Amino acid sequence: EVLKSPIPVLADFFATWCGPCKIVAPILEDIAREYNGKIKVAKLDVDKAGATASSFGIMSVPTLMIFKDGKVVSQSVGALSKREFKSKIAEVLNV
Repeated sequence: EVLKSPIPVLADFFATWCGPCKIVAPILEDIAREYNGKIKVAKLDVDKAGATASSFGIMSVPTLMIFKDGKVVSQSVGALSKREFKSKIAEVLNV
């Protein structure tokens, strides 16, 4: 779903026990609503999908990756502000 998406995907690699992940969650919900149809937001629990997380080299959570045309075009580790998310998305969408 992520790699074959016709629109960019913001993937949140998170864990339920992660404090910064809980801070980022409502920001990502806002981003998903605000950019509906322009970017997709996906969440992946690293504890439930460890093999997938490992295949992307996830060493710390939250890790946020933006995929475009099936490739990682942006990656950050740690909690970001809404402004920082929007800046990264703008770069990918060429806005």
